[in-house]
Amino acid sequence: MLEQQYQAIYDQLSQCVRYLFAQGKLHTGATVVLGCSTSEVAGGVIGHDSVPALGQALAAAFLDTCNALGLHAAIQCCEHLNRALVMEQATLDRLRLTQVNVCPVPTAGGSTAAGAYALFAHPAMAMSIQADAAIDVGDTLVGMHIRPVAVPLRMPGAQVGKAHVVMAYARYPLIGGSRAQYAQDVR
Repeated sequence: MLEQQYQAIYDQLSQCVRYLFAQGKLHTGATVVLGCSTSEVAGGVIGHDSVPALGQALAAAFLDTCNALGLHAAIQCCEHLNRALVMEQATLDRLRLTQVNVCPVPTAGGSTAAGAYALFAHPAMAMSIQADAAIDVGDTLVGMHIRPVAVPLRMPGAQVGKAHVVMAYARYPLIGGSRAQYAQDVR
């Protein structure tokens, strides 16, 4: 159950996911990564002021909105777990990712990843991913998890709690040169 004090933050993150879905022209079945510092969302310093209950609210907002849009969610852990990602086992299997054996906790993995691990029906941990898009809440450096070519996306006024938000989606690499022709509907 969502704590009332986190409702505005839940709504802010949900709005970011919806904006990324629309502006990034994501398709049903796309995979989106969330990197999120509860420390930054709460106004603290990344890695030093973790808030487990806030992590659960952020994980719920991300998972609920991804599910409503038909997106596959993955949540990045912190550097203490080498930025491994938690996701549904079915997503890991579908993408044929390398599975690792670890369980994120607030002090090793982060509060949002730990919250997501508790919310997934069949949580699994992947070493890495090349996702279709990502949301970075609190400057957690999620770029390593987006397939080439990453296109930055800035939502006017985007903020979750007190944390800075930046997003990106992937487009296909353009190859060829001046004589090449490209399909009009490819982003």
